[in-house]
Amino acid sequence: MSAPSHADRAHAFNAAAAQYAANRPSYPPALFDAIEELAGRPLTGARVVDVGAGTGIATALLRRRGADVLAVEPGAGMAAQFRSVHPDLPIVRGNGDALPLATASADFITYAQAWHWTDPARSAPEALRVLRPGGALALWWNTTPLDIPWHAAQAARIGRRFGVHPVVEQNGSGAQNALTDPTGTLHFTRRKVRWSRRVPLDTHLANIGSHSIFLVHGTEASTTFLTEERQFLLDAFPDGIIEETYDVDLLVALATPS
Repeated sequence: MSAPSHADRAHAFNAAAAQYAANRPSYPPALFDAIEELAGRPLTGARVVDVGAGTGIATALLRRRGADVLAVEPGAGMAAQFRSVHPDLPIVRGNGDALPLATASADFITYAQAWHWTDPARSAPEALRVLRPGGALALWWNTTPLDIPWHAAQAARIGRRFGVHPVVEQNGSGAQNALTDPTGTLHFTRRKVRWSRRVPLDTHLANIGSHSIFLVHGTEASTTFLTEERQFLLDAFPDGIIEETYDVDLLVALATPS
């Protein structure tokens, strides 16, 4: 099988939107504290545009922080799942390379697990166009810390089978690519926030199975791997409860007033 394209991986989420919504990890309160600190302003009362919103995991948390939030999502399947789970949250179809929004209309633009699906040569100028002077662009990724032995062992097994870890950003490459912004217009401050969650084994397997590299390799290949992975994990976690640890890799850049 040829290596899946970037576009194939991006579109793969639409068929697995419910699985994504049910099993993907959320984000800790400390992340939003860090965003406010680096932006120098509160989320409460701010106009926030959450781009690549997916099923609304981050969008809902931004609303809970008191933000006036609008979701932007390119995928039909993800947008439909968003609407079914969050009927009270506004969402429009669109993508970060051509935001369907007015100039200088947002205090924050956020990308949760999504900036690496854009073309920064287009999405960076678009973000700066839509942000008000002094507004903030915040990008973040839940990454797997490989200083934890079981996480490192799982990443190695996935790499041997599929040739790549299941998420582009797993080793920080999403943030690293943003830091090497080809436009030279974004000046990021970086922060890492570690957190963890305890979930049943089935939730953990469904979580990793919802990543794009599994989706594009098809059900048979994914099922075979996840069946084998179940036994590895039961050896490490005999009670069937998995402690997933994440480092949220956060980047915040300010829109400089002209």
